[in-house]
Amino acid sequence: MHHWQMILLWLLGVIVLLVAAFLTYFALAPRIGGNPTGERLLRIQASPNFREGKFRNVVETNMDIPPGKMAGVMWQVLKGGEDREPKDTLPTVELDRTAWEAVPDSSFAVAWFGHSSLLIKMGGTTFLADPVFGERASTFSFAGPKRFNYRQHMRVDLLPPVDVVLLSHDHYDHLDHETILQLKDKRFITPLGVGAHLERWGIPASAITEKDWWESVEVGGVKLTLAPSRHFSGRGLNNRASTLWGSWVVEAGNRKVYFGADSGYSPTFREVGQRFGPFNLALLECGAYNELWRSIHMMPEEVAQAAAELQARVLMPIHWGKFNLAMHPWKEPVERLTAKANELGMPLLTPSIGAVVVDADLSRSERWWAGLE
Repeated sequence: MHHWQMILLWLLGVIVLLVAAFLTYFALAPRIGGNPTGERLLRIQASPNFREGKFRNVVETNMDIPPGKMAGVMWQVLKGGEDREPKDTLPTVELDRTAWEAVPDSSFAVAWFGHSSLLIKMGGTTFLADPVFGERASTFSFAGPKRFNYRQHMRVDLLPPVDVVLLSHDHYDHLDHETILQLKDKRFITPLGVGAHLERWGIPASAITEKDWWESVEVGGVKLTLAPSRHFSGRGLNNRASTLWGSWVVEAGNRKVYFGADSGYSPTFREVGQRFGPFNLALLECGAYNELWRSIHMMPEEVAQAAAELQARVLMPIHWGKFNLAMHPWKEPVERLTAKANELGMPLLTPSIGAVVVDADLSRSERWWAGLE
């Protein structure tokens, strides 16, 4: 055998081993989660939103990037870019647990921890939404998008007592294996199918409530309704759209908060506004956008328009300020949104990371990112 043939065989063997290791990881790694089976799968298959083996958006949504542009996107991601991540350590406020616990049942409160992780308190009940307190929003614990430097990152042991963990969908920047393992004693409310991941991680089925779009559940006098969002799901190699995604309407008495999670611009915002509005506060994603995938992540100007259609009295941007998941500068989302919100006359709430804000108090807004690099 020639020397070059031996080298070729060796390279081929290495490639085969790497592919085998990669496939084994996705098949066995707990971080990936689980796939719906049994009664959970039967309920999915009975959903009017599940057709031809997948959940479908309310409006036709093409998520495929044209092959001619994919190479350019990959190059942009690999080479990095100026200001996509902050050079400075981002300031945070230590969560005031005493203030949180003192919020009266007649009020509501939020505390944001970067990206889409936040606390919502209403009717005396505390909801922890999309908690991602691990180092990376990634398929892998050792590679992938790493959180920005914060003065203090939120941890489970720093939280006030949590009644319910509220999940919007199963993507890694919204559902974090490492964090969920520390919340095993909680109750979980999720879209259809997401409980399969939780059960794989040791959460008992009895602690998981799953809902389809427009279905509701009550917790301690608080009504939660899962509304459609324009997005998708999936944590593995071949399970895209196998679990449901959505947004949450949270209401008690005459107080209403909309947790929008991830969504492209959609007619659903107007429908939700007509069904449930006006909202005291809308928490809407603003970040990780690009013209190539605007069908699943709104551009900042669309975020302000969506808040208006929701009949929101106050808009608070989330899904920014923690992970570099697109090609825009890290401060651009809030700067573009501020300009559009001002144009539309939409009051904008931008509290410091970790601050407890009661009744969407606009005086708690801070331009905390100004002056940072």
